[in-house]
Amino acid sequence: MFDDALLTQIRGRFAHVEDCPFTGKRVFFENAGGALTLNSVVEVSARFAAIPDNQGRDNPASKALVEVIAKAREDLRAFVGAEGGAVIVGESGTELLFRLIRDACLGAGAGQALGSTVEHPASRSAMARWAEVSGRKHVLIPHDDATGQVTPEAYAAHVTPDMAVATILHTSPVTGMGMDLAGIAAAIRAVAPECFIIVDGIQHACHGHIDVAGAGVDGYVISPYKVFSRHGYGLAWASDRLTALAHDALIGGPAGNWELGTRDTGAYATFSEVVEYFDWLGGQLSDAGTRVGRLAAARDAIHAQEAGLCKAMIHGTGNLAGLTDLPGVQIVGGADNPAREGLVSFWAEGRDSAEIVAGLNAQGIRTHTRKADHYSGNVLQPLGQADCVRVSLAHYNSMDEVRAFLTAMRSILG
Repeated sequence: MFDDALLTQIRGRFAHVEDCPFTGKRVFFENAGGALTLNSVVEVSARFAAIPDNQGRDNPASKALVEVIAKAREDLRAFVGAEGGAVIVGESGTELLFRLIRDACLGAGAGQALGSTVEHPASRSAMARWAEVSGRKHVLIPHDDATGQVTPEAYAAHVTPDMAVATILHTSPVTGMGMDLAGIAAAIRAVAPECFIIVDGIQHACHGHIDVAGAGVDGYVISPYKVFSRHGYGLAWASDRLTALAHDALIGGPAGNWELGTRDTGAYATFSEVVEYFDWLGGQLSDAGTRVGRLAAARDAIHAQEAGLCKAMIHGTGNLAGLTDLPGVQIVGGADNPAREGLVSFWAEGRDSAEIVAGLNAQGIRTHTRKADHYSGNVLQPLGQADCVRVSLAHYNSMDEVRAFLTAMRSILG
């Protein structure tokens, strides 16, 4: 885990690490709802919001904006491990999942659509709609309720040669479990090599490795506000063959262009700040001489930091009892799940989850209630639960904050 000096440097790079601008001092364990924002993102957003020039004009300011956009596209390719393909800025991650899935369903040859029951409704709803519109059967692979995952073996058992479009959730924002993206993609390709594969990477992006080239997928979607940037835009990478399909575009416009209208240069610039942060962090932790190496080192360290915090939260630290030792607590996906990525969801028998969240709020601990609704019902309903408490971490969280959480939980559950 990070030493105190490095953690202090890390926390100093983020806005509102310890204080909410509305309520004062607090611990932020609601990162899955939107991570903290880099201070540099705040500064860059303000700077670009003030620039009146548009891209594509014959003046120095416009040319500078075009350069910023070109750099950001290369930065995103590096971030997701892509070779070639198109980088797209859209309204949100959800909107981009709908667009990529729509174009794949409308443009692919005859065949079925494939997904799983663990998916967030952003991809599952998009596939349900566009599979129906394009006359495809939508096959849903059941996830394992005990682990909160869907495995390559589960995909392999359902893939048929006529699978034309498939979706994969990289990490669940409810169970917190990461999926074996490369393994699942390989299981699909082994049987249906031409299948278009679209990945929801929204929850995963700030927690672990991304290698779209290695996985061999066709689309990967991120919501930047969940990876230290800001609200107001989404990011996607689309492979060359997905880009070659017909999609919404202006008549006579540039070939392969996904974006409609003038995009916010500041959105591009803020994601470059995210990649620069990962690069900086990797440089603090390794002697890697390349950006690829530094990004990998940062992600390894992030994963280890978050795993340590989750272990302490679940099993306790020092003389503080962990969640597993508190009365009636049940942890979604199991207490000892190696696929966990910075998130612990739980319920306490006989206690309303919203009351627990309110009790934590009263003690300055920010968490969230997940209900068995259209967002989380796919996970909670099979478990027979109406709701759960979601505690979502990021690498800038500290062991002191975990201790504060466990102390508060002991007082709430007795």
